[in-house]
Amino acid sequence: QVQLVESGGGLVQPGGSLRLSCKASGSTFSMYGMIWYRQAPGKQRELVAGISPDGTRNYASSVKGRFTISRDNAKNTVYLEMNSLKFEDTAVYYCSQTTTGAWGQGTQVTVSS
Repeated sequence: QVQLVESGGGLVQPGGSLRLSCKASGSTFSMYGMIWYRQAPGKQRELVAGISPDGTRNYASSVKGRFTISRDNAKNTVYLEMNSLKFEDTAVYYCSQTTTGAWGQGTQVTVSS
């Protein structure tokens, strides 16, 4: 059973930056795509960004140009670099692994002045 552990969330002012990390257990990390989702209070969960095993990336239109997803297979870790943060980016951010369906516990990101 793959375990995913997110970290890096916190409180940041509008326009600020954060980098989220998601570390996976196991030895097959490089074989799977990884996805960041988020869920804001009272809203449905939405896909934020994804990265395939070959490094192909895709983004939600709401974060394109501000967020960057990357992966380090040697560290079994996927990252989400978030810049120019807005109030509406406030949410719990989760990482998930395709195929295995594993999910992390989430990390809170709060954008507030």
